[in-house]
Amino acid sequence: MITVFGSLNVDLLFNLDRLPAPGETVLTREIVQLPGGKGANQATAAAKAGAPTRFVGCVGEDGLGAPVLASLTAAGCDVSGVREVPGATGTAVVMVERSGENQIVVGSGANMAVVASMLESVALGPGDTLVCQMEIPPEATAAALAAARRAGARTILNLAPARPLPPEVLADVDLLIVNEGEAAVLAGSAAPPLETARGLAAAHELTCVVTLGGDGALAVTPDGRGCRVGTLAVQAVDTVGAGDAFVGVLAASLDVGMGLPNALHRASVAAGLTCTRPGAAAALPDAAEIDGRLSALARPVDLGDG
Repeated sequence: MITVFGSLNVDLLFNLDRLPAPGETVLTREIVQLPGGKGANQATAAAKAGAPTRFVGCVGEDGLGAPVLASLTAAGCDVSGVREVPGATGTAVVMVERSGENQIVVGSGANMAVVASMLESVALGPGDTLVCQMEIPPEATAAALAAARRAGARTILNLAPARPLPPEVLADVDLLIVNEGEAAVLAGSAAPPLETARGLAAAHELTCVVTLGGDGALAVTPDGRGCRVGTLAVQAVDTVGAGDAFVGVLAASLDVGMGLPNALHRASVAAGLTCTRPGAAAALPDAAEIDGRLSALARPVDLGDG
């Protein structure tokens, strides 16, 4: 069972010919409201990929969270752990240009009311997986990871958005997922991704996965062994949900017993497929679509132990 502890947003999507420069106004006819938030997106991705999944987080009393909860439920995710709190539901403004590049601004709203005690009703234990991100208060994420570690559950942290973390928090993480920028923030240097991953894995005794955008992803285990996977060849429409697809499907694949290389392969395929459709949660592929395209992407390459 996967428990995703994190953020839930309403996404306001603006499709543009090009992204605005600083101080510039760019007009577009199209405004689309979609479910989003890293936590909700990752929970949706995991559920659609075939893993039993539940989401724990907060929505505001403004009613804007209802469509997001409906989307999670439709994907097969248990939302009984979601709490309604005073104030606004988290809202993101997402601007996407024709090339697929994007800019995002997030108003956290109810996500700042999420606390680790909300996990008490979930009863995490061995065989469970907790997935966290950084769009809720960092102290809530830290406490949740510690509680899951004490309970014997697998812990996955997607350090997005990036921020430095004390070693005691990373000590409670089994699998760290970062992009190149996030890895540099955490490591405090801009070394090559493989070197950074090996350093983080060794220093904190965790498995470190670094996503590389169009170049795929690599993973290094605590003993220093690494593997790397490429990306699915697609015509990108919108890259907004790709990272969350990767995290959710990687978690789902590990949760059902896949080894790390197979899970990495499946997650990369899912991320590529997500780029072929607009939006975040609405673009996430299901298990049949993912597994039907596995043969289109080469298997991960073993990088040895350095």
